[in-house]
Amino acid sequence: MAAEFIRLYEQNPDPKRVRQVVDVLRNGGIIIYPTDTVYGMGCDISNQRAVERICKIKGINPKKHNFSFVCADLSNISQYTRVITKPVFKMMKKSLPGPFTFILEASSLVPKILHSNKKTVGIRVPDHSISRAIVEELGQPILSTSIRDEDEVIEYSTDPELIFEKYQNLVDIVIDGGYGQNVASTILDCTGDEVEIIRQGLGQLEDLM
Repeated sequence: MAAEFIRLYEQNPDPKRVRQVVDVLRNGGIIIYPTDTVYGMGCDISNQRAVERICKIKGINPKKHNFSFVCADLSNISQYTRVITKPVFKMMKKSLPGPFTFILEASSLVPKILHSNKKTVGIRVPDHSISRAIVEELGQPILSTSIRDEDEVIEYSTDPELIFEKYQNLVDIVIDGGYGQNVASTILDCTGDEVEIIRQGLGQLEDLM
């Protein structure tokens, strides 16, 4: 069955539509949704079958692939991470919501979610009202991975209609939140003594200093 194509407006996401999306997530569905950077593919982190579906769709190994946990805020990240140093937490409070992914030491809950021996987890709080409204309504993070494009020039798919054409028979909902960015989040590894830039994206580290 083809996916639903749902239009949501960033300025004022329709609560009824948001609940519709969350109901699909709670039933093990997969959504494609906008963030403040690129479009993402996500599912409820507590639904193992949905996690496996995403891995199958993207042809990835969950034991090797680096997923992000997309959160509404920083209030419940302690469930998924070990001790966060004061400097790192201060940096996260300053930069989030925003175009950053923070790699942190994973709590014992993360390997259970991913059925792997992952020792780290990426935490993301997008500065985008649609994605955060969905996570807030769901009540827990979304397991997420970016929507890439096979195009040699454009790395990430930006047009929701083209994304729908490609994924309509693979996922359950594609959200049209307008054109996405073609630059992903900046990934910061915070597991060592110093913060290391793993991928330079939209976020600028100097803005946090």
